[in-house]
Amino acid sequence: MSVDAPTDRQVQILRVIRNWIADYGEGPSIRQIGERVGLSSTSSVAYQLGRLEDLGLISRTGRRWRSCRLGA
Repeated sequence: MSVDAPTDRQVQILRVIRNWIADYGEGPSIRQIGERVGLSSTSSVAYQLGRLEDLGLISRTGRRWRSCRLGA
C-alpha cells in the first residue's frame, strides 16, 4: 500500500463528511465525525483530518473543520 493512500479509518471519515455535506450543506464537527467513526478523542479526529488535508483529499475555507470540503 502506498504511503499516500488513505487508511481505512480515513476512508470512513471521508464517507461521513460526504454524507454530512449532502444532508446538511456543511461539514460535520470534529465530535460528530468522531461519534460516527468510533473515535472518542477529538485530537485523534483532528489528526486524521489533518492527514486527509495533507493528502489533498479535503480542504477547508476557514480555521474550523466544519468548513471542510472534499478535494483540494
